Amino acid sequence: MQPKQSIVHLPVYQPGKPIEDVKRELGLTEVIKLASNENPFGSSPKAIEAIQAELANISIYPDSFSTELAAAVGSYLNVTAKQLIFGAGSDEVILMLARAYVHPGDETIMADETFSIYKHNVQVEGAVCIEVPLKDGTHDLPAMLAKVTDKTKIIWVCNPNNPTGTVVGKDELHAFLKQVPEHVIVVLDEAYFEYVAEEKAPDSVALLGEFKNLVLLRTFSKIYGLASLRIGYGVGHPDVIHFINQVREPFNTTRVAQAAATASIQDQAFVAECKARNAEGLRYLTGEFERMGLHYFEPNGNFVMFDTKLPSTQVFDGLLRRGIISRARWAHYPTYIRITVGSQEQNEKFIAALEQVLQEAAVLG
Repeated sequence: MQPKQSIVHLPVYQPGKPIEDVKRELGLTEVIKLASNENPFGSSPKAIEAIQAELANISIYPDSFSTELAAAVGSYLNVTAKQLIFGAGSDEVILMLARAYVHPGDETIMADETFSIYKHNVQVEGAVCIEVPLKDGTHDLPAMLAKVTDKTKIIWVCNPNNPTGTVVGKDELHAFLKQVPEHVIVVLDEAYFEYVAEEKAPDSVALLGEFKNLVLLRTFSKIYGLASLRIGYGVGHPDVIHFINQVREPFNTTRVAQAAATASIQDQAFVAECKARNAEGLRYLTGEFERMGLHYFEPNGNFVMFDTKLPSTQVFDGLLRRGIISRARWAHYPTYIRITVGSQEQNEKFIAALEQVLQEAAVLG
């Protein structure tokens, strides 16, 4: 039996280590996971109520078109249902985009370093990945534009970028979109959009009216705190969304996820509270990094990527032994760690553990 040749050498995605595995492996009773950019403040009480109410219906197939959720999201964003597509996390929308628009031998352009799922899905389709180095941790849009050819199908822009947390500004993004040929889809992945300060966030929804080739990705996994329910969505021109829908599996999102997401987007007070508490956490963490003389990329999501000045795997292991799960192993940033913003208590425990790891390395070094 032979698999597709395009997948033979693909790595399997490695998520952050599960808390229970770390407890068992290291004999720890308390472990703080700051590796997967989850919301430490949970999810909206209204979402919990919706989940509980929906449990009575779990024997019934979900609405394949997420009608109520589409109405709620459409009302919030001022778009139509025909401009929306929902998936099992925005990851599945990425998969569907690649499946619908990318042929073997096509080219897609992305940053290097950015969210790895773009490259994975493009390679599954047998297409070519053109990776453009980041510039000071941020997408180099002019350099990406210079790589566009007749074979280019999709340009992926993660904004804020994962893992660096940097954002592309409003004016720069608009100028870039004006120069992208109409045959190229620009996917603007805004998984962390809700965390971005208002003055920095581009009004990407407004751009949809000007650029038919623009597709936005958003998720309920981050600030909305529904990561385990796996639900996200794409927004774009109805013609583009139509073709993505043609490769969507039926019943790809669950009743429970749809109900929770509908309740969540209607509770913007919860979102505002999480954004404010995250901003406090960012101020604390970046202040501590400055005190310790550690460089960090300006954060705009719910995470910070910073330079430990040591091999990142060494710091990762040291933190793990102290019950802190972080994220390391970035190809172009071998001394950098990405850390999720936790509660204040979690942030303080992380900083204390980090100082111990760095002090231990200094003594041994």
